[in-house]
Amino acid sequence: MKPLTLALYLSIPLFAQPVFTDVFPPEEYAARRARVMARIGDAVAILQGTTERPGEQPLRQSNQFHYLTGVVEPRALLIVDGKTHRSTLFLNPRNERREKMMFGPGLAPGEEAARATGMDAVLPREEFGAALAAIGAQGRPIFTCFRPEVLGSASSSDPTALARATKNDPWDGRASREEAFIEHLKAVAPKSEIQNLDPILDELRGAKSPREIAIIREATRIAGLGIIEAMRDARPGMFEYELQADCEFVFKKFGAYGPAYFALIATGPNTWYSHYHKDTARLQDGDLVQLDYAPDYKNYASDMTRVFPANGRFTARQREFYTIYLRLYQALMTSIQVHTRPSDIIRQAVGKMDAIMAGYPFRDARIKQAATDFVERYRNSHANSLGHTVGMEVHDVRNPTATLEPGQIFTIEPAMQIPDEHVGIRLEDMLLITESGYENLSAFVPVEPDAIEKLMVRHGLSDAMGKEAR
Repeated sequence: MKPLTLALYLSIPLFAQPVFTDVFPPEEYAARRARVMARIGDAVAILQGTTERPGEQPLRQSNQFHYLTGVVEPRALLIVDGKTHRSTLFLNPRNERREKMMFGPGLAPGEEAARATGMDAVLPREEFGAALAAIGAQGRPIFTCFRPEVLGSASSSDPTALARATKNDPWDGRASREEAFIEHLKAVAPKSEIQNLDPILDELRGAKSPREIAIIREATRIAGLGIIEAMRDARPGMFEYELQADCEFVFKKFGAYGPAYFALIATGPNTWYSHYHKDTARLQDGDLVQLDYAPDYKNYASDMTRVFPANGRFTARQREFYTIYLRLYQALMTSIQVHTRPSDIIRQAVGKMDAIMAGYPFRDARIKQAATDFVERYRNSHANSLGHTVGMEVHDVRNPTATLEPGQIFTIEPAMQIPDEHVGIRLEDMLLITESGYENLSAFVPVEPDAIEKLMVRHGLSDAMGKEAR
């Protein structure tokens, strides 16, 4: 965290809530809106921000709205005009009681908000109807988001699936908030063609800016420190959720909003399930533990997984299983090249895997079969993907290119399993494509067995709290 730019963009005010946002400066959002204007031509883009929370919960802005504004105010509306190259934000009037009781200073219509946000104008929300009617009278195309909003601890497929299930439920049947908004746009602007803005925003979000990379780098640092703390703290007899608590302490210590996804902490036979998240089992002596957890930090996610022995020492068999997996995993990672199709990277990696398999001193037939199956899955793969992208969502928008290009961030997380024993191993790292290749943002978290054992000798949070905490 030594670069000055990182300190600047990650700073947290000490005495007052920020009136705008402390994630990026206004010019970052203005540049994004300018790219939208270039894509929509003479049309307009209209977005609605999220609503108030249904209880005493912190407000988190939806990702698409936040991407273009950085504004965290309920029921905000935005018009981005491709013809006039103006951006207008519409906000509720200042609510002094709400600010006094709950939030502190917020944004309200006026010149101060326009200067803070970099908008051309910030107007009262009650004026949005007239502005929309004027657009409708011209019959200009309107772009808006069709996909349900993402508010953290989710990826776009999650609220989309929920909205679909709700609409198809014969005892519910509600349309999504986005569908209702589109119907209102059609009613006020019947001559305007309503088009989907999501594909344009998704393409822009695919390659991360230097400032976004700095945020994701910090989110990954926090995730790694949380996992390291859990590794140090782990011991037989603890519950899986106690390791979750270790991670969450670190997440909040370094300013995360919350988790980017539910904690995937699995011990022993629970490692079989790729997204096990009950977190209620006890760690047993002789178990391997798989921990996959990361924070939602300033509207950006990370995603990382590590595997370690519950008692701090790999058995000979665990070491054999883990090490062959690690070497095959590293064969895939070290094959990554910029400007290259993932499918070509996979073919190159399989050649490395074959050489590793030929020279590995297997002692256990089941482990050898698991490794063989692992390699064969890659050999027979027709996919053009190494894993999933990460950005504002843990399963972020798809890469806009068929090849890996600078600024793209993704994870690899292949699993190796022994079916007869109902156990598995899965590592995961955050990879940034650069002009010269790639950078492993999570490389500082140990993966080699000796390094893991050395780390786990050190005391963890439970030791610091004393025996009475156990």
